[in-house]
Amino acid sequence: MESSRTSSKAFKDLMIETITSNTIEISSRGSSPRLTFLMSRLLTHLHDFARETRLNTEEWMAGIEFLTEVGKMCSDSRQEFILLSDILGLSLLVDSIAHPRPPPATEGSVLGPFHTHDHPPLTPGDALSHDSDGTPCLVLCSIHEPDGKPISDVIIDIWETDSTGHYDVQYDNARTDGRGVMRSDNEGQFWFKGIVPVSYPILNDGPVGKLLGMLGRHPWRPAHMHFWMRKEGWDGLVTALYICSDPYITSDAVFGVKSSLCVSPAPASPSVAQEYSVQEGTPVIQYHFVLVREEEARTLKVQKNREAMERLGTGKWRLDGEEGLPVMDVD
Repeated sequence: MESSRTSSKAFKDLMIETITSNTIEISSRGSSPRLTFLMSRLLTHLHDFARETRLNTEEWMAGIEFLTEVGKMCSDSRQEFILLSDILGLSLLVDSIAHPRPPPATEGSVLGPFHTHDHPPLTPGDALSHDSDGTPCLVLCSIHEPDGKPISDVIIDIWETDSTGHYDVQYDNARTDGRGVMRSDNEGQFWFKGIVPVSYPILNDGPVGKLLGMLGRHPWRPAHMHFWMRKEGWDGLVTALYICSDPYITSDAVFGVKSSLCVSPAPASPSVAQEYSVQEGTPVIQYHFVLVREEEARTLKVQKNREAMERLGTGKWRLDGEEGLPVMDVD
């Protein structure tokens, strides 16, 4: 068994110019073509980073110590590595690659660390938030196909912070609030009462927060409200609506903002106030979400993956599986 894993090549006298190709070679003997491809590209870029920056031993050790501290900060209720991925723009990048959407489909945004799977059910007009210190608002939404046909019975998770910028799970033994789950009606509509979202800082008392400070970056997220929509046969959508006038709208610490997701609450007219049982002048957030079918999204993803690999233009690869993920094409 051991002899079958022994390379015919002699790995010795490895230098700056040869270490990468040899490391890739010896790491390409596993049974997963996808893992082999991932490691090949990771090692290529990781080694190139060290060569291009002339990384020294002290900097390498500082990086090791930083990642160690990130790991120590993780717990069942806090994932510092996801936070690190967020502030480096990686979370949004991965989501955009994994969920390409053709126009006019609604764009996605970051899930964030505060989604839970125990959202209380809401019916149309229910209160999402019971925070008496928040500014009440009315949220009127609809979900349609690209051609305008309504999509009924879509499951929608909704969550937002309280008026102090904290989610319910950030409090000890707090009751569930600021979150709920609804279904779109036969016209694709859903509506509820919440509070006007507020901006807030991401958790910045750990190594990720320290890194932001060293980079001269602030930890703030612009005011927003989260949505997660799903229905069998349709491409799931994780997104958020952002308040256009927020001072951090152009410098979100986790890069979640997209112009198509920005909204400007407008005061409720007398007719809207009467129809939805709110006070005249109550801020109203309106948005029309557009979903696409799974097959259309999958076809677009495979197309985008193929185009990316053709631009890469090096190495042996092929697309594998329903999602068309690139893998090493091993003979």
